[in-house]
Amino acid sequence: MSQNMRTWIETLEKSGNLLHIEKPVDPRSQMGSLLYQSRDKALMFHNLTGCPGWTSIGNSPANLDHVGLAFGMTKEEVVPFVAQKLSERIPWKKVETGPVKEVVLSGDEIDLNKWPAHQAGTKDAGPVIGSGLVFTKDPDTGIQNVSFHRLQVQGPRQTGILMVPRHTRMIYSKYEERDMAMPVSIMIGHHPLYYMAAAMTAPFGVDEMDIAGALMGEPVNMVKSENSDIYVPADAEIIIEAHIPPHQRHPEGPFSEFQDYYVAGRGMNPIVVIDKVTTRRNPIFKNIQNGSETEGCLFHKVPFGASIYNHIKSVGGYVDLRNVLVLPGIFGVAIQMVPRFAGEAKNVGLAALSCPILHPKVVVVVDPDVNIFDYWQVLWAISARTNPSKDMSIIDGLRYHPMDPNGDELVPPGTANWQRVGGKIVIDATKPPHCFPEEEEEFERIRPVGDGVVFLKDFL
Repeated sequence: MSQNMRTWIETLEKSGNLLHIEKPVDPRSQMGSLLYQSRDKALMFHNLTGCPGWTSIGNSPANLDHVGLAFGMTKEEVVPFVAQKLSERIPWKKVETGPVKEVVLSGDEIDLNKWPAHQAGTKDAGPVIGSGLVFTKDPDTGIQNVSFHRLQVQGPRQTGILMVPRHTRMIYSKYEERDMAMPVSIMIGHHPLYYMAAAMTAPFGVDEMDIAGALMGEPVNMVKSENSDIYVPADAEIIIEAHIPPHQRHPEGPFSEFQDYYVAGRGMNPIVVIDKVTTRRNPIFKNIQNGSETEGCLFHKVPFGASIYNHIKSVGGYVDLRNVLVLPGIFGVAIQMVPRFAGEAKNVGLAALSCPILHPKVVVVVDPDVNIFDYWQVLWAISARTNPSKDMSIIDGLRYHPMDPNGDELVPPGTANWQRVGGKIVIDATKPPHCFPEEEEEFERIRPVGDGVVFLKDFL
């Protein structure tokens, strides 16, 4: 059976990772705080103030253990697994219809103000649909693209949209050059692996739903949109069919973003005009709480980590690479490896700074005896295994992710050339390599007597 958001909810339920909230919750004033507090459980809201008839789920996944659950493995296994899957494709297939076509809404039947899109942060400009995956089609090639975009509710049938200068913005520029509106179909609610696929940094022209098929192990069933020839997942919860007018801008933001700041991307950004909506009967609205180490961040940590993993694994011909973890705020990366030669860890760190992912600006390289999933161990390695004068390398004048407010913004958002520049750092927090055994021994970590044999639980 194909997996979707409802099968995922069953998985969370059976594993004891879902809490049901029956008391009234206001999506505008209460839901954000509840989601931000619940870092270990998904939350299902059954009584939503001002949104009669709706249910909503958030924090699904709530942490990296949930991510592992979605893949059917431990969190430590996920990045190497996805790195291997990135080269695989299972093409999606067309189907005539699906559950997402059970209800069709148009005109005044659509009112986003009555939907349970929540306000995530105190300074947000209003409620934002954070779970919308935007499907577009390149007018030159006909190939579809899927990506994350925040959608600020601006009226019953209008949202704003922030477009970082990547694939969707490239396609939109083609429509603007033709003075044409860009048709889009926006999916809300599906299995987490669909969201992981959308966050992948695949080459321009690769359809992310083919990647989703590889991750799921089966082709994605896709149905044609009502108003365009864009195909969308047949068993999604909600599809918004809309268009983005050319050359039209509206104030958008601020919004709580993945790096725990409000400032990123705020400005005159394009708008989305909604034409039609199709849904399942009694659709479940997916809300994503943004911020560091919340759901919105989690969907990027694995794809980014996998892309970096593949990019660095053959530096110098071969790297004894163990794992990669994107750190809180997703501008930092921890790389776990076995350095074989002097300078190798630093080479690998520099490669990570120039990988297909634009986010990394801080790279920490550690040995296998440092568990990168325990952040205190990464901090320990930085403080206990570095000589800053030799082990920290800073490079200035590099392209930054435009949503990093630490960089110098050269061109503002809302344009195809939105950009920032700044410095990046590699921290070699590894001990001397194996080829210098005497020096390496000086950095052997202590182990208590009885380690691995004596366990506290046996004495309680």
